[in-house]
Amino acid sequence: MDPDPSVSELTVAFARIQGMLLSQENATAAVDQLAQVARAVIGTAVGAGASLFDSPGGPRSTGATDALTAAADARQYELGEGPCLSAWATGASVRIDDTAAESRWPQWCASARGQGICSVVSVPLVLGGRRLGAMKVYAREPGVFTEDDEGTLGLLAGAVAVLLGCAQPTDAPHRLSESLQSTLADRQEVGVAVGVLMERHGTDVQEARAALLDEALLQDRPLAQVARQTLNRPPDREG
Repeated sequence: MDPDPSVSELTVAFARIQGMLLSQENATAAVDQLAQVARAVIGTAVGAGASLFDSPGGPRSTGATDALTAAADARQYELGEGPCLSAWATGASVRIDDTAAESRWPQWCASARGQGICSVVSVPLVLGGRRLGAMKVYAREPGVFTEDDEGTLGLLAGAVAVLLGCAQPTDAPHRLSESLQSTLADRQEVGVAVGVLMERHGTDVQEARAALLDEALLQDRPLAQVARQTLNRPPDREG
């Protein structure tokens, strides 16, 4: 018996993609393959996805093994929050054992729970300090992903980042830096807007954030735009 099955699985996985000549033209095909690889390596996952980012507007290329994963990922991009975006923005892996009990990214977790997603692992794709994107796996049961699963996905992501590195345009580091700064700025504006609503209406943080999210849904606009609108609106026009 193989003493470390994950090693064999990773070897087979890389055999599927190592022959690909990664370029701007076939980066999308590459992330489709990577999503399938991640799903195969982490056997407890019901679905997996991979994303490359290079602009504040969203992902440049995405791959998903199924409709559930595609919808969960799309919801993160729409809301501007979630474990995948956090793994990419911070360069650190993220694990959610139960979306029903997770206090980070409350709106996305509520949406994921409604889709039947309970467990998540997301790891960044990092090459030479450049954050290229993220890989993630989803499961329908809580607490199914282990530290070993997180480590295995991290090993895969590390090697994948090297393969994908040549697919990045020469100005990618500059654009990735701008994208990260934009993402962090948006989050800061949301936090400030929540504080403003708390002061204006005498509510707690949860109520203020809920009000901001409700307004974003009502206007069908990104949360960061609504936060900016709130900060620019005079107090006597609130409410």
